[in-house]
Amino acid sequence: MKRYIQSYIQQDLSNKIILLTGPRQCGKTTLAKQLRDSFDYFNYDSVESRFALKEKNWDRQKQLIIFDELHKMNGWKRWLKGIYDVEGLPPEIVVTGSARLDLRKKLGDSLAGRYFQFRLHPLDLKEAMQFYAHDTEKLFEQLWQCGGFPEPFLKNNITYYKRWRRSHLDIILRQDLIDLYTGRDIQVIESLVLLLKNRVGATVSYANLARDLERDPNTIKRWLQLLENLYVIFRVTPYHQNIARSLLKEPKYYFYDHAHVENSDGARLENLVACALLKELQFLEDIQGVSATLHYLRNKDGREIDFLISIEHQPTLLLEIKWSDANPASSFNYFNQFLPKTKKIQLVKELHREKTYPNGLEVRSLIAWLAKLDLISSLPAP
Repeated sequence: MKRYIQSYIQQDLSNKIILLTGPRQCGKTTLAKQLRDSFDYFNYDSVESRFALKEKNWDRQKQLIIFDELHKMNGWKRWLKGIYDVEGLPPEIVVTGSARLDLRKKLGDSLAGRYFQFRLHPLDLKEAMQFYAHDTEKLFEQLWQCGGFPEPFLKNNITYYKRWRRSHLDIILRQDLIDLYTGRDIQVIESLVLLLKNRVGATVSYANLARDLERDPNTIKRWLQLLENLYVIFRVTPYHQNIARSLLKEPKYYFYDHAHVENSDGARLENLVACALLKELQFLEDIQGVSATLHYLRNKDGREIDFLISIEHQPTLLLEIKWSDANPASSFNYFNQFLPKTKKIQLVKELHREKTYPNGLEVRSLIAWLAKLDLISSLPAP
Protein backbone atom coordinates (compact mmCIF):
# COMPACT_ATOMS: atom_id res chain seq x y z
CA MET A 1 0.00 0.00 0.00
CA LYS A 2 1.61 3.24 -1.14
CA ARG A 3 0.58 6.05 1.19
CA TYR A 4 -0.32 9.55 0.07
CA ILE A 5 2.90 11.22 1.28
CA GLN A 6 5.37 8.50 0.24
CA SER A 7 6.62 10.04 -3.01
CA TYR A 8 7.06 13.45 -1.35
CA ILE A 9 9.22 11.96 1.41
CA GLN A 10 11.32 10.10 -1.16
CA GLN A 11 12.04 13.38 -2.94
CA ASP A 12 13.33 14.97 0.28
CA LEU A 13 15.33 12.06 1.72
CA SER A 14 18.64 12.99 0.11
CA ASN A 15 18.43 16.59 1.36
CA LYS A 16 17.09 16.52 4.93
CA ILE A 17 16.46 14.34 7.95
CA ILE A 18 12.82 13.25 7.76
CA LEU A 19 10.71 13.41 10.92
CA LEU A 20 7.61 11.25 10.43
CA THR A 21 4.94 11.42 13.12
CA GLY A 22 1.32 10.41 13.53
CA PRO A 23 -1.02 8.25 15.60
CA ARG A 24 0.13 4.83 16.76
CA GLN A 25 -0.55 2.10 14.15
CA CYS A 26 -1.43 4.50 11.36
CA GLY A 27 1.34 3.00 9.18
CA LYS A 28 4.49 5.04 9.90
CA THR A 29 6.93 2.14 10.24
CA THR A 30 5.49 0.34 7.22
CA LEU A 31 5.78 3.51 5.18
CA ALA A 32 9.36 4.15 6.34
CA LYS A 33 10.43 0.64 5.30
CA GLN A 34 8.93 1.15 1.85
CA LEU A 35 10.93 4.29 1.14
CA ARG A 36 14.11 2.49 0.05
CA ASP A 37 15.02 -1.06 -0.93
CA SER A 38 17.95 -1.10 1.49
CA PHE A 39 17.53 0.07 5.09
CA ASP A 40 18.65 -0.52 8.68
CA TYR A 41 15.91 -0.29 11.33
CA PHE A 42 16.15 0.51 15.05
CA ASN A 43 13.33 0.82 17.58
CA TYR A 44 14.28 2.65 20.75
CA ASP A 45 11.83 0.50 22.72
CA SER A 46 14.17 -2.44 22.07
CA VAL A 47 17.12 -2.93 24.43
CA GLU A 48 19.23 -4.25 21.55
CA SER A 49 18.46 -1.16 19.48
CA ARG A 50 19.31 1.18 22.34
CA PHE A 51 22.77 -0.38 22.67
CA ALA A 52 23.28 -0.14 18.91
CA LEU A 53 22.35 3.52 18.91
CA LYS A 54 24.67 4.20 21.83
CA GLU A 55 27.52 2.70 19.81
CA LYS A 56 26.27 4.22 16.53
CA ASN A 57 26.96 0.91 14.84
CA TRP A 58 24.32 0.87 12.11
CA ASP A 59 25.22 -0.30 8.61
CA ARG A 60 26.40 2.75 6.73
CA GLN A 61 26.27 0.85 3.46
CA LYS A 62 22.48 0.88 3.61
CA GLN A 63 20.54 3.55 1.73
CA LEU A 64 18.38 4.44 4.70
CA ILE A 65 18.53 4.35 8.50
CA ILE A 66 15.21 4.33 10.39
CA PHE A 67 15.11 5.44 14.04
CA ASP A 68 11.72 4.53 15.53
CA GLU A 69 10.44 6.15 18.77
CA LEU A 70 13.73 8.07 19.06
CA HIS A 71 12.01 10.89 20.98
CA LYS A 72 12.15 8.64 24.07
CA MET A 73 15.93 9.14 24.16
CA ASN A 74 17.02 12.01 26.38
CA GLY A 75 18.70 14.65 24.26
CA TRP A 76 17.65 12.96 21.02
CA LYS A 77 17.71 16.21 19.02
CA ARG A 78 21.29 17.04 20.00
CA TRP A 79 22.33 13.41 19.35
CA LEU A 80 20.74 13.45 15.91
CA LYS A 81 22.19 16.87 15.09
CA GLY A 82 25.65 15.56 15.91
CA ILE A 83 25.26 12.64 13.50
CA TYR A 84 23.99 14.89 10.73
CA ASP A 85 26.68 17.55 11.22
CA VAL A 86 29.55 15.04 11.43
CA GLU A 87 28.49 12.36 8.92
CA GLY A 88 25.89 14.10 6.78
CA LEU A 89 23.77 12.17 4.29
CA PRO A 90 23.83 9.38 3.07
CA PRO A 91 22.81 7.10 4.57
CA GLU A 92 19.49 8.89 4.60
CA ILE A 93 17.72 9.23 7.94
CA VAL A 94 14.05 8.85 8.90
CA VAL A 95 12.90 9.35 12.47
CA THR A 96 9.41 8.06 13.28
CA GLY A 97 7.32 8.45 16.40
CA SER A 98 3.77 8.00 17.70
CA ALA A 99 4.13 11.14 19.81
CA ARG A 100 4.89 14.65 18.71
CA LEU A 101 8.63 14.93 18.27
CA ASP A 102 8.81 18.27 20.06
CA LEU A 103 7.83 16.79 23.42
CA ARG A 104 11.25 16.71 25.01
CA LYS A 105 12.81 19.96 26.11
CA LYS A 106 15.46 21.18 23.74
CA LEU A 107 18.93 20.15 24.76
CA GLY A 108 21.71 22.13 23.16
CA ASP A 109 21.22 23.22 19.57
CA SER A 110 18.02 22.39 17.77
CA LEU A 111 17.59 20.62 14.45
CA ALA A 112 16.61 23.86 12.76
CA GLY A 113 17.38 23.76 9.06
CA ARG A 114 18.26 20.07 9.10
CA TYR A 115 14.89 18.36 8.77
CA PHE A 116 11.49 18.27 7.10
CA GLN A 117 8.48 17.08 9.04
CA PHE A 118 5.68 14.91 7.67
CA ARG A 119 2.53 13.95 9.56
CA LEU A 120 0.89 10.69 8.57
CA HIS A 121 -2.84 10.29 9.16
CA PRO A 122 -5.12 7.26 9.05
CA LEU A 123 -6.95 6.55 5.81
CA ASP A 124 -9.76 8.86 4.78
CA LEU A 125 -12.22 8.41 1.94
CA LYS A 126 -10.03 10.27 -0.57
CA GLU A 127 -6.98 8.10 0.11
CA ALA A 128 -8.97 4.87 0.31
CA MET A 129 -10.43 5.60 -3.13
CA GLN A 130 -6.93 5.30 -4.61
CA PHE A 131 -6.57 1.70 -3.49
CA TYR A 132 -10.03 0.23 -3.99
CA ALA A 133 -12.49 0.34 -6.86
CA HIS A 134 -15.45 -0.20 -4.56
CA ASP A 135 -18.62 1.78 -4.85
CA THR A 136 -18.05 5.08 -3.04
CA GLU A 137 -21.04 4.54 -0.76
CA LYS A 138 -19.81 1.09 0.27
CA LEU A 139 -16.30 2.38 0.85
CA PHE A 140 -17.67 5.16 3.03
CA GLU A 141 -19.63 2.61 5.04
CA GLN A 142 -16.46 0.57 5.58
CA LEU A 143 -14.66 3.68 6.81
CA TRP A 144 -17.65 4.65 8.93
CA GLN A 145 -17.85 1.31 10.72
CA CYS A 146 -14.18 0.34 11.04
CA GLY A 147 -12.33 3.66 11.15
CA GLY A 148 -9.38 4.69 9.01
CA PHE A 149 -6.49 2.92 10.74
CA PRO A 150 -5.10 0.48 8.14
CA GLU A 151 -5.34 -2.79 10.09
CA PRO A 152 -9.04 -2.70 11.10
CA PHE A 153 -10.03 -0.90 7.89
CA LEU A 154 -8.51 -3.64 5.72
CA LYS A 155 -10.15 -6.35 7.86
CA ASN A 156 -13.52 -4.65 7.33
CA ASN A 157 -15.03 -6.42 10.32
CA ILE A 158 -16.82 -4.44 13.03
CA THR A 159 -16.11 -6.96 15.78
CA TYR A 160 -12.43 -7.03 14.86
CA TYR A 161 -12.35 -3.22 14.89
CA LYS A 162 -13.84 -3.01 18.39
CA ARG A 163 -11.31 -5.52 19.74
CA TRP A 164 -8.48 -3.66 18.00
CA ARG A 165 -9.71 -0.33 19.37
CA ARG A 166 -9.67 -1.56 22.94
CA SER A 167 -6.09 -2.82 22.58
CA HIS A 168 -4.97 0.28 20.69
CA LEU A 169 -6.18 2.73 23.32
CA ASP A 170 -4.88 0.55 26.14
CA ILE A 171 -1.36 0.58 24.65
CA ILE A 172 -1.44 4.37 24.38
CA LEU A 173 -2.70 4.94 27.92
CA ARG A 174 -0.81 2.15 29.66
CA GLN A 175 2.50 2.37 27.81
CA ASP A 176 3.00 5.53 25.75
CA LEU A 177 1.44 7.83 28.33
CA ILE A 178 3.65 6.45 31.10
CA ASP A 179 6.73 7.37 29.03
CA LEU A 180 5.65 11.01 29.15
CA TYR A 181 3.71 11.32 32.37
CA THR A 182 4.79 10.12 35.81
CA GLY A 183 1.46 10.73 37.57
CA ARG A 184 -0.80 8.06 38.97
CA ASP A 185 -3.97 9.23 37.30
CA ILE A 186 -4.18 6.86 34.33
CA GLN A 187 -7.68 5.66 35.27
CA VAL A 188 -8.91 9.25 35.59
CA ILE A 189 -7.41 10.06 32.18
CA GLU A 190 -9.33 7.07 30.81
CA SER A 191 -12.48 8.65 32.25
CA LEU A 192 -11.53 11.91 30.54
CA VAL A 193 -11.37 10.08 27.20
CA LEU A 194 -14.86 8.67 27.82
CA LEU A 195 -16.20 12.13 28.62
CA LEU A 196 -14.69 13.54 25.42
CA LYS A 197 -16.37 10.82 23.33
CA ASN A 198 -19.72 12.16 24.48
CA ARG A 199 -18.79 15.78 23.76
CA VAL A 200 -17.49 15.55 20.20
CA GLY A 201 -18.87 18.46 18.20
CA ALA A 202 -19.58 20.51 21.32
CA THR A 203 -17.41 23.14 22.94
CA VAL A 204 -15.44 21.82 25.89
CA SER A 205 -15.32 23.63 29.20
CA TYR A 206 -12.20 22.89 31.23
CA ALA A 207 -14.06 23.89 34.38
CA ASN A 208 -16.89 21.44 33.68
CA LEU A 209 -14.48 18.60 32.97
CA ALA A 210 -12.57 19.47 36.13
CA ARG A 211 -15.77 19.31 38.16
CA ASP A 212 -16.80 15.99 36.63
CA LEU A 213 -13.39 14.44 37.31
CA GLU A 214 -12.78 16.21 40.63
CA ARG A 215 -9.56 17.80 39.47
CA ASP A 216 -8.52 21.39 38.85
CA PRO A 217 -8.83 22.97 35.36
CA ASN A 218 -5.06 23.30 34.88
CA THR A 219 -4.66 19.55 35.42
CA ILE A 220 -7.37 18.91 32.84
CA LYS A 221 -5.61 21.18 30.34
CA ARG A 222 -2.34 19.34 30.95
CA TRP A 223 -4.00 15.94 30.39
CA LEU A 224 -5.71 17.12 27.22
CA GLN A 225 -2.34 18.32 25.92
CA LEU A 226 -0.85 14.89 26.67
CA LEU A 227 -3.65 13.21 24.70
CA GLU A 228 -3.00 15.62 21.84
CA ASN A 229 0.73 14.91 21.96
CA LEU A 230 -0.02 11.19 21.72
CA TYR A 231 -2.33 11.71 18.72
CA VAL A 232 -5.46 10.48 20.49
CA ILE A 233 -7.36 13.73 20.00
CA PHE A 234 -6.89 17.03 18.24
CA ARG A 235 -8.18 20.47 19.12
CA VAL A 236 -10.20 22.82 16.93
CA THR A 237 -10.25 26.38 18.21
CA PRO A 238 -12.78 29.17 17.54
CA TYR A 239 -11.88 31.55 14.76
CA HIS A 240 -11.55 35.20 15.67
CA GLN A 241 -10.77 38.12 13.44
CA ASN A 242 -13.00 41.12 14.03
CA ILE A 243 -16.14 38.97 14.27
CA ALA A 244 -18.64 40.49 16.69
CA ARG A 245 -19.05 38.79 20.05
CA SER A 246 -16.94 35.77 19.15
CA LEU A 247 -16.15 33.15 21.72
CA LEU A 248 -12.44 32.99 22.37
CA LYS A 249 -12.11 30.41 25.09
CA GLU A 250 -13.67 27.00 24.55
CA PRO A 251 -12.24 24.63 21.92
CA LYS A 252 -13.72 21.48 20.45
CA TYR A 253 -11.93 18.13 20.54
CA TYR A 254 -12.11 15.36 17.96
CA PHE A 255 -10.60 11.87 17.82
CA TYR A 256 -8.12 10.71 15.19
CA ASP A 257 -10.22 7.54 15.21
CA HIS A 258 -13.67 8.86 14.38
CA ALA A 259 -15.30 5.49 15.03
CA HIS A 260 -14.63 6.05 18.75
CA VAL A 261 -17.74 8.23 18.68
CA GLU A 262 -20.74 5.98 19.23
CA ASN A 263 -23.38 8.05 21.01
CA SER A 264 -24.41 10.17 18.01
CA ASP A 265 -24.30 9.62 14.25
CA GLY A 266 -24.18 13.38 13.77
CA ALA A 267 -21.18 13.77 16.06
CA ARG A 268 -19.39 10.84 14.42
CA LEU A 269 -20.02 12.32 10.98
CA GLU A 270 -18.65 15.68 12.09
CA ASN A 271 -15.59 13.93 13.56
CA LEU A 272 -15.02 12.01 10.31
CA VAL A 273 -15.08 15.25 8.33
CA ALA A 274 -12.80 16.97 10.86
CA CYS A 275 -10.22 14.19 10.40
CA ALA A 276 -10.31 14.54 6.61
CA LEU A 277 -9.95 18.32 6.80
CA LEU A 278 -7.06 18.23 9.27
CA LYS A 279 -5.28 15.64 7.14
CA GLU A 280 -5.61 17.77 4.02
CA LEU A 281 -4.54 20.97 5.79
CA GLN A 282 -1.47 19.37 7.34
CA PHE A 283 -0.62 17.94 3.92
CA LEU A 284 -0.60 21.49 2.55
CA GLU A 285 1.63 22.62 5.41
CA ASP A 286 4.10 19.73 5.18
CA ILE A 287 4.31 19.48 1.38
CA GLN A 288 3.81 23.05 0.20
CA GLY A 289 4.79 25.09 3.25
CA VAL A 290 1.36 26.70 3.29
CA SER A 291 -0.04 28.06 6.55
CA ALA A 292 -3.34 26.21 7.00
CA THR A 293 -5.53 25.93 10.10
CA LEU A 294 -8.87 24.46 11.07
CA HIS A 295 -11.37 26.34 13.24
CA TYR A 296 -15.03 26.54 14.05
CA LEU A 297 -17.14 29.69 14.04
CA ARG A 298 -19.54 30.68 16.83
CA ASN A 299 -20.79 33.76 18.62
CA LYS A 300 -22.34 34.19 22.05
CA ASP A 301 -25.85 34.12 20.62
CA GLY A 302 -25.29 30.49 19.63
CA ARG A 303 -24.94 31.03 15.89
CA GLU A 304 -22.37 28.51 14.69
CA ILE A 305 -20.70 27.04 11.63
CA ASP A 306 -19.03 23.66 12.12
CA PHE A 307 -15.74 24.44 10.38
CA LEU A 308 -13.81 27.42 9.09
CA ILE A 309 -10.66 26.80 7.06
CA SER A 310 -8.00 29.48 7.10
CA ILE A 311 -5.22 29.37 4.51
CA GLU A 312 -2.34 31.83 4.62
CA HIS A 313 -4.13 33.54 7.53
CA GLN A 314 -7.22 34.21 5.43
CA PRO A 315 -10.61 32.53 5.96
CA THR A 316 -11.27 30.66 2.72
CA LEU A 317 -14.03 28.15 3.38
CA LEU A 318 -17.00 27.70 5.72
CA LEU A 319 -18.40 24.18 6.08
CA GLU A 320 -21.58 23.04 7.76
CA ILE A 321 -22.13 19.27 8.20
CA LYS A 322 -25.62 17.74 8.09
CA TRP A 323 -26.91 14.19 8.04
CA SER A 324 -29.97 14.81 5.86
CA ASP A 325 -31.07 18.44 6.18
CA ALA A 326 -30.57 20.13 2.82
CA ASN A 327 -32.04 23.45 3.93
CA PRO A 328 -29.23 26.02 4.21
CA ALA A 329 -28.19 26.69 7.79
CA SER A 330 -29.33 30.14 8.89
CA SER A 331 -25.89 30.88 10.37
CA PHE A 332 -24.48 31.26 6.85
CA ASN A 333 -26.52 34.44 6.34
CA TYR A 334 -25.41 35.89 9.66
CA PHE A 335 -21.69 35.28 9.21
CA ASN A 336 -21.80 36.34 5.57
CA GLN A 337 -21.81 39.97 6.70
CA PHE A 338 -18.37 39.42 8.26
CA LEU A 339 -16.96 37.00 5.68
CA PRO A 340 -18.66 37.91 2.37
CA LYS A 341 -15.86 36.58 0.15
CA THR A 342 -15.45 33.25 1.93
CA LYS A 343 -16.68 30.17 0.09
CA LYS A 344 -19.63 28.50 1.82
CA ILE A 345 -20.63 24.85 1.51
CA GLN A 346 -23.17 22.74 3.36
CA LEU A 347 -22.28 19.04 3.18
CA VAL A 348 -25.17 16.60 3.50
CA LYS A 349 -24.71 12.85 3.79
CA GLU A 350 -28.18 11.86 2.55
CA LEU A 351 -28.82 14.34 -0.22
CA HIS A 352 -31.20 13.88 -3.16
CA ARG A 353 -30.00 16.82 -5.25
CA GLU A 354 -27.00 19.14 -5.13
CA LYS A 355 -27.74 22.85 -5.55
CA THR A 356 -26.34 26.35 -5.37
CA TYR A 357 -27.90 29.68 -4.38
CA PRO A 358 -27.56 33.24 -5.71
CA ASN A 359 -25.47 34.22 -2.68
CA GLY A 360 -22.91 31.56 -3.61
CA LEU A 361 -23.87 28.98 -0.99
CA GLU A 362 -23.44 25.40 -2.21
CA VAL A 363 -25.24 22.31 -0.92
CA ARG A 364 -23.14 19.27 -1.81
CA SER A 365 -23.13 15.52 -1.29
CA LEU A 366 -20.82 14.89 1.65
CA ILE A 367 -19.55 11.52 0.41
CA ALA A 368 -18.81 12.73 -3.13
CA TRP A 369 -17.11 15.88 -1.78
CA LEU A 370 -14.88 13.94 0.62
CA ALA A 371 -13.93 11.43 -2.09
CA LYS A 372 -12.45 14.28 -4.14
CA LEU A 373 -11.39 16.59 -1.31
CA ASP A 374 -9.24 19.39 -2.68
CA LEU A 375 -8.55 22.45 -0.57
CA ILE A 376 -5.96 23.83 -2.99
CA SER A 377 -8.84 25.40 -4.88
CA SER A 378 -9.53 27.41 -1.72
CA LEU A 379 -6.13 29.05 -1.77
CA PRO A 380 -6.31 32.84 -2.02
CA ALA A 381 -5.17 34.36 -5.28
CA PRO A 382 -1.50 35.40 -5.26
